[in-house]
Amino acid sequence: MQKQQLTLDNVLTGRAVPFTRPGSASAIAKLPRDGEVAVTALGLAGDEQGDLRVHGGIEKAIHHYPREHYAAWAAELGEQPLLQAPGAFGENLSTSGWTEQTVCLGDRFRAGSALLEISQGRMPCWKLNDRFGVKDMSLRVQQSGRTGWYYRVLEEGVLAAGMDIALIERPHPQWSVARLSSVLFDKQVDLEVIRQCLELPLAASWRRTLSRRLEKAEVEDWAPRLQGPVQG
Repeated sequence: MQKQQLTLDNVLTGRAVPFTRPGSASAIAKLPRDGEVAVTALGLAGDEQGDLRVHGGIEKAIHHYPREHYAAWAAELGEQPLLQAPGAFGENLSTSGWTEQTVCLGDRFRAGSALLEISQGRMPCWKLNDRFGVKDMSLRVQQSGRTGWYYRVLEEGVLAAGMDIALIERPHPQWSVARLSSVLFDKQVDLEVIRQCLELPLAASWRRTLSRRLEKAEVEDWAPRLQGPVQG
C-alpha cells in the first residue's frame, strides 16, 4: 500500500549554463535550497531550463525523482560522485517512498501550500549521457523505468524541504506512471492500448506522439532524443 504522505527531503533548483556540446545549455545540475521556495505555474522560483523547446513549461513545471533509485544506479554504474547527493538527475523534488510504480497519471498532491498534478513521466534525453559520462545513460534510464515524473501546478504556493507532500486525489488508479511510460517506450505498436491511452488527460506532447503512432502504426525514431546532436 502506498504511503499517502511523505516528507520533501530536498527541494532543488538550478541555473542554465553552457553545457557539453557546442551551442547547448542546461540547468540539469540542481542544488538543494534552504527555506521556502515559491511555486508558480512555470515551476520553482530560481529554477531554469537550458532548452525551453523540450524542457520546462506548464506541463513539465517540476520534476520529481525517487531517492531510492540512487542505490540501484550505484549498483549498476559503480563509483559515481554524482550519486552521493540528490540532484544528479536534474530533479526539483527528492523523496523516498514513492516510485513510478506507485504514483499515477493525474495524481494530485498538496506540497507545502501548492497543489501539484502528475502530468507525465520523463522521457530521458542525451544530456544525461554527458552529465554522467555514460554514453547510453539516457537509454538505461528509459529501459529501467527509473525516470521520475513531472508535475503541472494547479495552485501556486510555497514549499520547502521538511514540508509534507500528500496525495489527495487519484482519478486514474489503473494508470501508474510506470505503465503509461512503458507504452511510450515500447517499440511495438499496440493500437488498442494506444487508444486507451488517448482517452486519458495526456500532456499535449504525449498525445501528439501517440496519435502519430496510431495513425502510422509505427514508433518514431528515438535517436535524436537519446543521442543528441552529433559532436564534431
